[in-house]
Amino acid sequence: MRWKDRKGSKHVEDRRGESVPGGTSRGMGIAGGLGIGRILFSLFARGSGKTKMMMIAGIVIAMVVFKFNPLSLISGGPMTMGANSKTEQTTPKQPAPDDEYGNFLSKVTGMNERFWADMLPKYNIRFVPAKMAIYSIGTKMDDGSVADARMGPFYLPSENRIYIDPTFFEQMRDDFGVEGEFARAYVVSHEYGHHVQNLMGRTTALHSKHGKISKIEYNRQSVRLELHADFLAGIFAHYDDKKFNSLDRADILSAMACAKAIGDDILQKRAGQRVNSDHFTHGTSEQRARWFMQGYNNGDFKEGEQIFSMDYNLL
Repeated sequence: MRWKDRKGSKHVEDRRGESVPGGTSRGMGIAGGLGIGRILFSLFARGSGKTKMMMIAGIVIAMVVFKFNPLSLISGGPMTMGANSKTEQTTPKQPAPDDEYGNFLSKVTGMNERFWADMLPKYNIRFVPAKMAIYSIGTKMDDGSVADARMGPFYLPSENRIYIDPTFFEQMRDDFGVEGEFARAYVVSHEYGHHVQNLMGRTTALHSKHGKISKIEYNRQSVRLELHADFLAGIFAHYDDKKFNSLDRADILSAMACAKAIGDDILQKRAGQRVNSDHFTHGTSEQRARWFMQGYNNGDFKEGEQIFSMDYNLL
């Protein structure tokens, strides 16, 4: 991926190295989050008796070996290691804002920003740039709750802000075997897609249904939103590549590998579970990769609207 000569965004804030606040992590009202704690908690809640026993055994072993508090995986505070840990920690000194991760995130955000600023007014959608907070471990959000790195990258509609700990890219490599700069750019562009959805009113429409429709139907509506964000990431890639010759075939393959690695069906299989589509919230590996490619191949912004109206089983 050719990105180093591109202009960065002035809406990116680097918070790495700041003190990690105590507090409560936020669950409802975010879009596109993916983290180990959230995945483990979800899988435990839905797992079979055998799966639960295996997870409990693993946690007990980790408690003895690493002396950590297992409640930190689902609580709002940071993970505590050892007997003398405190709720508030100071993160190790992180690289300066002009390190490669910081540069990459700023420039990919800027690339998305300039593209959507040009595209959305053509469809009578008022553009407001998204903000990004780059942080390590945890950072305080505007409402006082804490963004936890274990949730993975996510978009917070109420702030128009993307939160991301760059070590997630190392997790992609180590846990999912996904590498490549455009795989990382796909993650950022997917989250920027959630911002575009927010500007379109799609996010509010979904959140307004919470508690008013069945859990299964809400999950299905969430899948539609996530696949649309994948589609929007493909739209961005289509036009950026066309204008700047920024991508090679290997880049596209890395994005598809990333989309496939985090499909709901793959995550359930990795946890030793039977695949249950009623619990899907992001879509299957095949769906995620296909809708990204649909956007990349066609570049037709309006085509994405069919995701919200077509038969769910045909997505």
